[in-house]
Amino acid sequence: MAIFVANESDWTVDEESLVALARHALEQMGVDPLAELSVLLVDVGAMERLHVRWMGEAGPTDVLAFPMDELDDARGRDDAEPPPALLGDVVICPEVADAQAKAAGHSLDDELHVLCTHGVLHLLGYDHAEPDEEQEMFGQQAKLIASWTATRS
Repeated sequence: MAIFVANESDWTVDEESLVALARHALEQMGVDPLAELSVLLVDVGAMERLHVRWMGEAGPTDVLAFPMDELDDARGRDDAEPPPALLGDVVICPEVADAQAKAAGHSLDDELHVLCTHGVLHLLGYDHAEPDEEQEMFGQQAKLIASWTATRS
């Protein structure tokens, strides 16, 4: 699994842990090992521009996901393997994440892990627009973070 991290923000971030977490999440979700993912860390101004352009909402946000290839789920078919896919980009703003971490009473790393997992799930087709979708997505998010945390102990 190829996971690329580009830190274009002024924040020092544990990029290795983001890669490890993203890899764990993708493996747990059964994504083809040849899939590719990009994680981009940006400053507030860049995130605000992306948020306005793609979501039509003012101000910066914490995480955005930009899917690239449609996932072709060939599991259960005898005649095909799932093709490798360029999953897309997860864009995270560490400055917004830091404010959220402080409000929630946990570390910036913990917040970045939540946001990275959240972005990966969006790339895999999860959403939280409806209450049942939100319950499924946030449940899966908590499960992935808990299983990843357990592997680090």
